[in-house]
Amino acid sequence: MEAYWLGTVPYRAACALQQRLVQERAARSIGDVLLLLEHPPTITLGRAARREHILASDETLASLGVDVIETDRGGDVTFHGPGQLVGYLILDLTNLRRDVGWYLRSLEQTLIAVCERLGIAARTFPPHTGVWVEDRKIAAIGIRVKRWVTSHGFALNVHDVSSWFRLIVPCGIIGCGVTSLEQELGLTPEPGYVRRVTADACKSTFRTTAPLTADTANFSSARIVRIMAETLDTAAVALL
Repeated sequence: MEAYWLGTVPYRAACALQQRLVQERAARSIGDVLLLLEHPPTITLGRAARREHILASDETLASLGVDVIETDRGGDVTFHGPGQLVGYLILDLTNLRRDVGWYLRSLEQTLIAVCERLGIAARTFPPHTGVWVEDRKIAAIGIRVKRWVTSHGFALNVHDVSSWFRLIVPCGIIGCGVTSLEQELGLTPEPGYVRRVTADACKSTFRTTAPLTADTANFSSARIVRIMAETLDTAAVALL
């Protein structure tokens, strides 16, 4: 798996990039990819979303500069924005396990491992998806799988984003709060370190049984970088 840090990317641009990469992965023109990034303030509605779970008025959202976007991931309403580490995984489950439930649970366990590495005791909270500290969600998960190729992924709260989540009913779950690495640790974690730990954990969990040869890997890397440059209108992409 190749991991890239893209910086701040508008949500629609990130979706367009994922669509390109999913097509390439399905055609086996590239290998598995992890995109790590941050979004400007955005509320997204998944396929199971209810509009009434957005609590703020359109006028309030506009004044705060928050976009509202319908998306093809699973799940309800969530927030993406500054202070989060968003991860989108483009994986061919054929080389791992053709089981969407397994993939979701594996993604949860990966983020639990990230939290543990940073000194936080996190857990799952059935029947809800995501990663939690007691009854507070620290990471949301919403995915899409098409022809066994994954897209979308997770949003890990690094800094305190609780004020943004007051605009919605997070994931449509009433009565549960949100938290962040910063709030649980009582200090501000170093963003670069969080990115490296997250990339390492994803690579470890989703290590393929069919690794690319050196020549194929080099071709894949060059193609991925070109697609990102074309889609995001930038050539500056950091490889983790």
